[in-house]
Amino acid sequence: MRSIWNGAISFGLVSIPIKLVNATESHSISFRQIHTEDGGRIRYRKVCELEDREVSQAEIGKAYEDADGTVIPITDEDLAHLPLPTAKTIEIVAFVPGDRIDPLQMDAAYYLQAGGVPAAKPYILLREALKRSNKVAIAKFALRGRERLGMLRVVEDAIALHGLLWPDEVRAPEGLAPDTKVTVSDKELDLADALMDTLGEIDLDELHDEYREALEEVVAAKAAGEAPPQSPEPAHSGKVLDLMAALEKSVRDAKESRGEEQAEVRQLPQRKSARAAPKQTGGKKSTAATKSTPAAKKTAAKSSQGTKKTASSTKSTGTAGKSAAAKRTASAKKTTTAKKTTAARKKTA
Repeated sequence: MRSIWNGAISFGLVSIPIKLVNATESHSISFRQIHTEDGGRIRYRKVCELEDREVSQAEIGKAYEDADGTVIPITDEDLAHLPLPTAKTIEIVAFVPGDRIDPLQMDAAYYLQAGGVPAAKPYILLREALKRSNKVAIAKFALRGRERLGMLRVVEDAIALHGLLWPDEVRAPEGLAPDTKVTVSDKELDLADALMDTLGEIDLDELHDEYREALEEVVAAKAAGEAPPQSPEPAHSGKVLDLMAALEKSVRDAKESRGEEQAEVRQLPQRKSARAAPKQTGGKKSTAATKSTPAAKKTAAKSSQGTKKTASSTKSTGTAGKSAAAKRTASAKKTTTAKKTTAARKKTA
């Protein structure tokens, strides 16, 4: 790969000669402008306004236009001798955790190639230090006429440089969020979670540019003198009136598209409510009743009707009649205990 910039990484007192290489490439299809009547190419000509003639690239230079219209020529030599320490150096200024970098700041990406054999050891030292610390390096560098902010991180066995926007170049999302008060229920969040689980993960290598492929089909058809393929009609989706119904249908459609036989919404664990559940004031069930003996079970069966009436009376009693209900319950318990004792004595005899 051809380098686009040569310089060095400044790592404290360590200097690492490097070459900057583009890490990405564009596969988009480019078009030419033509005259629709005869197909002739439309070109832009660079014309000098004072002489009213076309000039070559060798005659073109740079200049800064002042507010009053004054033109100040700037030569390549002026730019090469900028009083800037980062003109030919990627100067590391800090090391921070990777999650400190806002993705909104991410710009173009480059690979850093060691510049010769002497640069191999310091290059590997920096790479291994970044790996072990689980941090990224924040650096400043000058490229294409201006100083930039950058982030160095390890990609496989190489060091990558991501250009970063300066913090004041990232706009705040003020006034973009809906200003209406909307309440999202736990059920709706559960369905959204179910839809996310159904869609699952994907290998990013499987994704491809379908727009570019469709465009290539159109170009191939036109070149062969054939009619270009027509786009399929979009699915007619009615206006979403019920968010819950839309989420449920989305989950079913996602499962069916993945060939899953069971296309029903999987019930997720219920979310904890923000409000604490009220404490129960009723009495606990007797443990002894659960572990009763066969003799006690017979006795309990005989008195089950009376016990049910007592329980029903206890449940229906309000706050005002709690004391009366408690007395009746205690009396019923004494009667039941006496019957148990009598039955046990008869059985023993």
